[in-house]
Amino acid sequence: MNHEELFEQAWAAPGTTSVELPPVPVNEVLRERYDVRPPFAYTGAQLWDMEVRKAAAPDKYIPTVVKAGSAEKFPSLRHGRFEDFTRVSEQRLWADPARFATIIEHVRLDHENRRAFFIGAERFEAPDGRVFTAGTGQPLFHVEHSVAGPEDAPLNRWRIVHLTQEPDQSLVDAFDDLANDRYLRVFVEVHLRADLGRELVRR
Repeated sequence: MNHEELFEQAWAAPGTTSVELPPVPVNEVLRERYDVRPPFAYTGAQLWDMEVRKAAAPDKYIPTVVKAGSAEKFPSLRHGRFEDFTRVSEQRLWADPARFATIIEHVRLDHENRRAFFIGAERFEAPDGRVFTAGTGQPLFHVEHSVAGPEDAPLNRWRIVHLTQEPDQSLVDAFDDLANDRYLRVFVEVHLRADLGRELVRR
């Protein structure tokens, strides 16, 4: 599977519903909107470490979206700069967050280029023989998380494409709050507190 190619094909297809959130200058937001103790600024490598951890344990790093204890990660295969695995979790529906559905994602971490791809799937047979089927409450979707920018001023980037037959404005609207949030995304805050031992107070 070529995760990047599948993502870009879906992104370019005329009927799909694509959303690209504004890049977040993580250190700038930290300086302007938080009191951090002890003081801290991310490097690109540290921000990528967050992405790697989040990919493996989405219920820990995205508790607002992924049901606690629902995430399973199936064995990684490392080849060159790539690391591939599959994860299954219960996630809130984008346009109806009171409901959860099973989400199957084939994950590729590109450690050299600091890009993480999550390719949605309808079905997955685990190595132990269990068969998972994706929930039907929303279209399948693919996601790219990545780290860009200078090493001392990294950007957190996020793109998502829903596999719709025609663009769906309700799905686009579901991301308005995230796009307009003045603070860091929840997974960065979790990483700072849980892995880097920082105390955060929002201003």
